[in-house]
Order: sequence, then C-alpha cells, then structure tokens
Amino acid sequence: MDWWFVFAVFLYLTCAVLIIAEVFVPSGGLISVFALACLVGGAIIFFNHSTAAGWIGIVIALIMIPTVLVFAYRLFPKTKFGQSVTLTPPKRQQGDAIADTPELKKLLGEVGTVLTPLRPVGMCDFSGQRVECVAESGYVEKDTKVKVIRVEATQLTVRLIEEN
Repeated sequence: MDWWFVFAVFLYLTCAVLIIAEVFVPSGGLISVFALACLVGGAIIFFNHSTAAGWIGIVIALIMIPTVLVFAYRLFPKTKFGQSVTLTPPKRQQGDAIADTPELKKLLGEVGTVLTPLRPVGMCDFSGQRVECVAESGYVEKDTKVKVIRVEATQLTVRLIEEN
C-alpha cells in the first residue's frame, strides 16, 4: 500500500471526524472549513495518483459526507450535551384544549379560572380544558374568574370579571 493512499484515506477520515465535531462543537463554521480542506486535500492526492482513483475518491466523499451527517445528527440528541441544549416537545395533559380555531371559538363568552398568573399570557381552565390565554388589560392574579371576549386564530383574549 502506497503512502499517498494511506495519507488520502487519513485525510478523508479526519474530514469525517471534523464533520462530527462540527455538529457537537459550536465553531461558527471553522471546523467545517478544516473538514473541507481535508476533503479537498484527499481528493487532490487521489487525482494525482490517477483519474480513476480521483473519481472513486469523489464518489466515496459523496457517500461519506451525508452518511456522517445523518449519523451525527441522530447521535446528537442522545448525548448528555445534546439533551441539555435541545428542546423537548411539550407534554399534553389530560384536559388540554386543542389549539384549533374551531375548538377555541366554542369558548367565546365562556367563564373560566386563571391557573397561572396572566402577565399578560398564562393558562386558564374552562370546564376542565387548559388553554393559554392573553389578558385584555395587563396582570391578572391566579384563581380569579375571567371571560373569553375574543378569539383570533389560536389566541384567546380574556377579561377579568369583577366580583362584588
């Protein structure tokens, strides 16, 4: 096995490692520049040996890069670092309202209880359905009664009901 082949393969493997590092380490693209340099260097070495070796190197690169990226992005959320920086989808609780406009339009005029303080956005309960609401006028305390006065798309606007 010739030294040029070993060095070109080494550059390709270094490129793969750098692509994986780019996924995990925020570098502003600097690691990608080095990965690209390794890839180009390896391809040049392959082409200097022979045109056939160069084209085989290009085909290997075209297969290697997407494969390595898919592998890295599938591995990323399973790492401790990946879990700490990625958002998990919200868990729906029993009684949560669906954020569909027709479902929410049925709540127009309904009276409910504030579950979390509205600052001006928070959660309200309307007959067992938890819905995110916007207060018409600023801050509304928890456990107060509100009435739905407007439904626009998926946003419910509520008004504080003054209790005598």
